[in-house]
Amino acid sequence: MAAIQAGELVVVPTDTVYGLACAPDDEMAVRALSEVKGRPAGQPIALVAASVDGLIACVPELRGRAELLARSLLPGPLTLVLGNPARRYPWLTGERPQAIGVRVPEVEGPAREFLAEVAVVAATSANRHGGTDPRRLADVPPEILDAVAATIDGGELPGTPSTVLDLTAPKPRVLREGAVPAADALARVAALWAE
Repeated sequence: MAAIQAGELVVVPTDTVYGLACAPDDEMAVRALSEVKGRPAGQPIALVAASVDGLIACVPELRGRAELLARSLLPGPLTLVLGNPARRYPWLTGERPQAIGVRVPEVEGPAREFLAEVAVVAATSANRHGGTDPRRLADVPPEILDAVAATIDGGELPGTPSTVLDLTAPKPRVLREGAVPAADALARVAALWAE
């Protein structure tokens, strides 16, 4: 989409909530995203891709165990925090440059077309920091809608954000319980680690 390539912000549907997205390699666009959302600059923002292959193209170090986990758990309503040894995208990683959050939503229709076109974006929920997660485009705060170059209406979404799993330590941790119950997410990871 031209808006992303031009460094603009876009509101897009995911498989969980509406997201506020921009080009991940455009530091100024990422800073604008945080400012529009009203979130602290040091909070991490996920890479959201059309496919695991797209994630690996952005972070080639996601090989071996990290790639196995990503391919086994994604697409779906999970955000995985994986190792980022080359410290890529420091403006996305917050206070942990050695780790990066990645996500491949399971989407159809306009959202799928958008992601297929742009391949990967930096994205967070399209709400004001601490606000209600938007399940409909109409739930996105007016100040965010006024700041974006484009919106994509994906209808009504589930409204529960992704579950965030930190897979950088010897034992996985749930950083945020969301669309996938924490116990289920940990059980899936444990089964993979046992292989």
